[in-house]
Amino acid sequence: MADLEFINISKSFGGISALRQANLSCNKGQVHALLGENGAGKSTLLKVLSGAIQANSGEIRIAGKTVNIRNPHDAAAHGVGTVYQELSIIPNLTVSENIFIGRIPRNKFGSFDKKKLRENTKELFEEYGVTDINPDDIAGPLSLSKRQMIEILRVLSKKPAIIIFDEATSALTENKVNWLLKLARKLADQGRIVIFISHRMSEIKDGCDIITILRNGQTVGEMKVNEVEMDKAISLMLGRKIEGYYPEIVSHRAAEKAMEVKNLSHRHILYDIRFDLYRGEVLGIGGLAGQGQAELLLSLFGILKSRNDISLYGKPYRIHSPKKSIENGIALIPEDRGFQGLLLPFSIKFNITLSSLSRLGAGPLLSGIKEQTVVTEYMNALQIKALSKDMAVVNLSGGNQQKVVLAKMLATGPKILMMHDVTRGVDVGTKKDIFTLVRALAAGGNSIIYFSTDVEELVNVCDRVLVMFDGTVTASFSESERNEANIVSASIGVKSGIHK
Repeated sequence: MADLEFINISKSFGGISALRQANLSCNKGQVHALLGENGAGKSTLLKVLSGAIQANSGEIRIAGKTVNIRNPHDAAAHGVGTVYQELSIIPNLTVSENIFIGRIPRNKFGSFDKKKLRENTKELFEEYGVTDINPDDIAGPLSLSKRQMIEILRVLSKKPAIIIFDEATSALTENKVNWLLKLARKLADQGRIVIFISHRMSEIKDGCDIITILRNGQTVGEMKVNEVEMDKAISLMLGRKIEGYYPEIVSHRAAEKAMEVKNLSHRHILYDIRFDLYRGEVLGIGGLAGQGQAELLLSLFGILKSRNDISLYGKPYRIHSPKKSIENGIALIPEDRGFQGLLLPFSIKFNITLSSLSRLGAGPLLSGIKEQTVVTEYMNALQIKALSKDMAVVNLSGGNQQKVVLAKMLATGPKILMMHDVTRGVDVGTKKDIFTLVRALAAGGNSIIYFSTDVEELVNVCDRVLVMFDGTVTASFSESERNEANIVSASIGVKSGIHK
């Protein structure tokens, strides 16, 4: 008998089966990984445990006793805490207020006791080794990684006996991923049940003990991490052996410069950025997160105002706004798809066409035929899995949401496409699709600026890689020098040099 058991859990949405008699057994003291493609049923299964949804059939047992979890309140009463992939931070509240929202201590006069709140937050930070977040900071302007840490700490502050990390590492920087893996181990060693969803095989191998694999809503395997080859686990996830994970890099770089960037600076964050982007080139941007990469992409797209000297296809270009960037053939896949890239309550059709309405007109009116054609084209091309084009994006898996963002920006007809960690939080099959798409776009004459926190991706997807350190470009590696050792060395300031 396991400490936590899911027995024959089934769940359908609108006649579509998300779970089909799925089973999962977890024990105290173990970090249990749940693997599967986007849409395999992982999050659905754990939402049944967290009370976000109710199963159509099946049974959950905790410590051998059947429990009835009808809502999040019931889940909390049974000691379940869930860190979801999508953030729920309230931007205008402080870090402390977000962590203890609904549980903020009061003084004897009934008012919020801010001193006690700050003390509680500092105690929590000390317990879990958080040293780089100020409890009094407003949460909204913080980095995505720090906002994700706030989500994690909010759950841990409730002292749950069962902790679910649903893609919690996808928004974290590399050093914070290591922090979370150590934290998961600490929680397990304390005798808690830890369930961990991630699409990064290295995290599963380094941080977990047991793997359960779902495919098409069914449990298809369980194994010990130290006894399994990751290729076998991936094959079980996909139902097939995956080959050619990274496409062959065939250079389509032309002599023509698509963009020339000189003297780009932004406040105290970016300093004298200089580089050339060629037509048909995939230009990687590497370096440790927080070195100005996000601000560079936002500046080039017109969201942040910067000093710069930029040319597009040999002609001087002034960055005005995202609207003008799109009109000039520049598009951005943003860092946070849920917050920056999508209107989650709205349909797939609405989201895909939102940025390209000017291209879909019939006189002063929107052409329904053109709209339907574009939506169908990109849903088919990107293999977006959904019941229909009218399905709300919030109900899609993370990988399919990312594909909707891609479709939205590709529908604008960009010549230059900037991608911010585009494979974050998507499964290996979707990642392979994205890699193939990137190389195909380059072959078609598009120019890609590809920022990734995954060094292996930079090496295997890009023609050339720039490395940013402390707000400027410190190194550039062409094909012969484009390897993990060089990129990592430059990322920590050890190796530098600009080589075209």
